[in-house]
Amino acid sequence: MDNFPGREDEYPRIVVVIPAYRAEKFIIKILSGIPPFVSNIVVVDDCSPDRTAELVYAFNDSRICLVSHETNQGVGKAMLTGYCKALELGAKIIVKMDSDDQMDPAYLVPLIAPILTGQADYTKGNRFLHANELKAMPFIRRIGNAGLSFLTKAASGYWNLFDPTNGYTAIHTSVVPLLDTTKIHPRYFFESSMLIELGMHRAVIRDVYIPARYGDGFSSLSVWKTLIEFPPRLFSAFLRRFMVQYFIRDFGIVSVLFLAGLLFSGFGLIFGGYQWYKSAVTGTVAPTGTVMVATLPLILGSQLLIQALVADIQSIPQEPIHNQLDALERLNQALGK
Repeated sequence: MDNFPGREDEYPRIVVVIPAYRAEKFIIKILSGIPPFVSNIVVVDDCSPDRTAELVYAFNDSRICLVSHETNQGVGKAMLTGYCKALELGAKIIVKMDSDDQMDPAYLVPLIAPILTGQADYTKGNRFLHANELKAMPFIRRIGNAGLSFLTKAASGYWNLFDPTNGYTAIHTSVVPLLDTTKIHPRYFFESSMLIELGMHRAVIRDVYIPARYGDGFSSLSVWKTLIEFPPRLFSAFLRRFMVQYFIRDFGIVSVLFLAGLLFSGFGLIFGGYQWYKSAVTGTVAPTGTVMVATLPLILGSQLLIQALVADIQSIPQEPIHNQLDALERLNQALGK
């Protein structure tokens, strides 16, 4: 899988970015496994207290570019630093690989293939496209991953994606300047915040099956910390996306369905709640007509909200934006801008 098709002079410039912190145990193994078609390897030493930077500096590979942070800023900030450096190096595709040896370089080609063929702007690994991977995962972790994936789908608008915290990703560089770096989380919410930010620009994202490789690597991303900290951020991101997508940039059928559903459901809940309270206080049973006045708007409102959800699911981006961005860049160059 590590053989790249075509002649070497036809290769796009591919740069691998490795955010590194306490990575002395695995960094040499990772660097040694990166295939020759990768033009540059940017290692961002996030103020690691061990010998990570020393080992990278001494490693004999002219493709390596070591960038060091003076303070620990988190994996998100390290990746943004790496993106900037990769752009300086003239990258066309930037691949993110973590320094915990859980990302097999042999799957670089299938990861970048959808971008190379113009089918995607961003790709990410998905460990669970095959049933065997799900069976091997502990039940509690499986439930947590499913719940987190659903919330990320709603927050980003990418209802077709799964395994949102997978850090094995690739991006076309023409999309990178569009990202609002103030919205990219500096630490372990980075991958999810990238999906959310890319969704705001209607970029096309594809999942690529890459099996899990845990080995001796240790992931410092706590499952319980994720389940506690991520949901509030994802809910906030969902509200932001929904408002921007359906009430600021556009006002269409989803907007109408949502507002009507909210109105009918709200009326049914408030009126029904009031009548229930009144019946409980007075000890009288509400007449059938009163019950129906509360029930019918609630049913209708629920159906309208479900239709809004279905319409939102059907609006997943399908047309990659990097083709247009590249064409615009070439046009500007031709015009001397």
